[in-house]
Amino acid sequence: MKQFVARRLGYSLLSLLLLSLTIFFFVRVTGDPAALLVEPGASEADIAAIHQQFGLDRPLWVQYGLFMVNLFRGDFGQSFYYQTPVFNLYLDRLPNSLLLAAVAMAFSLLVGIPTGILAAVRVGRFWDSAGKIFALLGLSLPSFFVGLVLILVFSVYLGWLPSSGFGGVWHILMPAFALGWYFAASHMRLTRSSMLEVLGSEYIKLARLKGLPQSLVIAKHAFKNALIPVLTLAGINLVLMINVAVVVETVFAWPGIGRLLYEGISFRDFPVVQGVVIMGGTMIVVVNLLVDIAYAVIDPRIRVET
Repeated sequence: MKQFVARRLGYSLLSLLLLSLTIFFFVRVTGDPAALLVEPGASEADIAAIHQQFGLDRPLWVQYGLFMVNLFRGDFGQSFYYQTPVFNLYLDRLPNSLLLAAVAMAFSLLVGIPTGILAAVRVGRFWDSAGKIFALLGLSLPSFFVGLVLILVFSVYLGWLPSSGFGGVWHILMPAFALGWYFAASHMRLTRSSMLEVLGSEYIKLARLKGLPQSLVIAKHAFKNALIPVLTLAGINLVLMINVAVVVETVFAWPGIGRLLYEGISFRDFPVVQGVVIMGGTMIVVVNLLVDIAYAVIDPRIRVET
């Protein structure tokens, strides 16, 4: 078990190292941030001063070395545009992203799980076909399109909901729906396949032979076992919702981490982009590591070397 955990931990650290290397050099391909930080018509001396102020005049390998040293100290740098530590910006936006992700996850589970169960129980019938159509639309329609349609219908035509911004409960309904739409379809498909697998198992057949009611067999025996992979996927999807809702937060002007990443890319704010990506990647890697360890504890066959 110790070797398994050490190996998985090593893979996680290697993934984070490759992520830091990739995002560090990738953001520098987008252009020179000094061009956006100086006034129009600025001289070469002004641009050189900006480069010197933010350490952009040094070789790339030196910049990366300083970035990694500061990263090990817990310093993600200071934003070029906001002139504020990146970590503070991240913490300021994190509660908003957590709120949006929590509501979107609740919607995706409340819609996806019952729809998947109904499709599995009524396999080959109307509800199964309706569930397949729902899953197809959820996985194929991009979130920005769903968001724009919601704004057009409920804000422009009907005037029921605010089109953007952060405020009361009415502001979160449309962005949470647009974000949770895709994940609801994903949870529906996994719930359906998991339920079909469980319903075809031997102990379910035995429960039916004993004369137990269909509702009791589904609720007590099948549902609990089919829910395990769904909840595992939901935990990973929650982390993804927090960190990759760039399009939804931009469309609805939601002040979260995704919008912060968009602003960092727009302003060529290297520290912001690097910090948001590194912290989001760390969160995803840690969750996957914990899931791997939990699986190894539950099933010893997973940690056996091939």
